[in-house]
Amino acid sequence: MKSVKIIECPRDAMQGIKTFIPTQRKIDYIQSLLRVGFDTLDFGSFVSPKAIPQMHDTAKVLSGLDLSKTTSKLLAIVANTQGAAMAAQHDEIRYLGYPFSISENFQMRNTHKTIAESLVTLQEILNIAAQNDKEVVAYLSMGFGNPYGDPWDVEIVGEWTEKLASMGVEILSLSDTIGSSTPEVITYLFSNLIPNYPNIEFGAHLHTTPDKWFEKTDAAFKAGCTRFDGAIQGFGGCPMAKDELTGNMPTEKLLSYFTQQKAPTNTSPMSFESAYNEATKLFGEFH
Repeated sequence: MKSVKIIECPRDAMQGIKTFIPTQRKIDYIQSLLRVGFDTLDFGSFVSPKAIPQMHDTAKVLSGLDLSKTTSKLLAIVANTQGAAMAAQHDEIRYLGYPFSISENFQMRNTHKTIAESLVTLQEILNIAAQNDKEVVAYLSMGFGNPYGDPWDVEIVGEWTEKLASMGVEILSLSDTIGSSTPEVITYLFSNLIPNYPNIEFGAHLHTTPDKWFEKTDAAFKAGCTRFDGAIQGFGGCPMAKDELTGNMPTEKLLSYFTQQKAPTNTSPMSFESAYNEATKLFGEFH
């Protein structure tokens, strides 16, 4: 059985919290996650402090982490070339994550750019990454539909995948920003895209209500996806697309699912339990 990559997203879990979480508390929590064995941690972002105030200390958090005993790689979200250049200066960061929306409305809300402008930015970020020995993870946000009435269907997703592949994107995470995906659409997209683009590693960044996590995970995995984003206890979600019931995919659900499927995730159950308890304390205090 092919192993599954779990990308834990503390940045996604924390970014919408209004009360500022002290830098040292972030460091301690992320340090607990580094012991688990996740493939990657989406740990912070280099974006405007006005847009996401919670993340303005990402560079300080990074400088406080001990990476000597972890196999996990670090990913930082960037929204423009300035952020990408800042993130690329840090040797510890492996991946630059860029949210590319196929919804014009959401792209404007999220990065204040049109889709056409966002394509230019993505190309510049790919160039910055190449010059600094980084990799880019492109998130196809609103990849399963949008609430704005913007055009969406599986053919549009396919066309954008073709475009991003031609630009050199090698990791593409289909993002269910508002929890709108259905098992049928998940199955269709992954089962068609994965064989057609063997040079792209496809991921699933699925937001979900508590009763839908299993059917979404099951559909993506059985359609060939082996890269899944999650956040412990489902904390967070997108502050730009708020729905109280829709949160991140709970990591503990992913891990239990892949244990049942006998698909290795290379994570330590004891270290995960410890990190889970840290999450309960942290988000109980600051949520």
